[in-house]
Amino acid sequence: MVNKVFLLGNLGRDPEVRSTTSGQPVANFPIATSRKWRDRSGQLQEQTEWHNIVCFGRQAEVAGQYLTKGKQVFVEGRIQTSSWEDRNTGEKRYRTEIICDNFQMLGGPGGGNRGGGGGGGYPSYDGPEYGGEPSGGAGGAGGDEDDDIPF
Repeated sequence: MVNKVFLLGNLGRDPEVRSTTSGQPVANFPIATSRKWRDRSGQLQEQTEWHNIVCFGRQAEVAGQYLTKGKQVFVEGRIQTSSWEDRNTGEKRYRTEIICDNFQMLGGPGGGNRGGGGGGGYPSYDGPEYGGEPSGGAGGAGGDEDDDIPF
């Protein structure tokens, strides 16, 4: 089974960075993705989806330092849905988030470098999976494993 998502979108607001009770940084931010198509009458239509992104550890620090509202970002991660009971109404609530494995900042709107193809002068972060996973983090991004590859 595979739970993998790739998103290319623009930040809806600056990342909100805080810390877990154990002191690990966590960043939350929304990104918007859009699709365009022509309907049967030939009219151009557009649909925008909002995605809640969550980064942990060093990724959260980098996101808080470099990402700002309007910037274009490429996010790789997995979908996770949480549920809880609303204290006020007693209703069950749900929140679907993208747990970010890695991201790359691009030179889109809001960025200084709008040139083609490049990274907009910003570093990418392909760091290890966050440490908050009870299983110790299966699969995932980058990390030190690449040091064992002979090429």
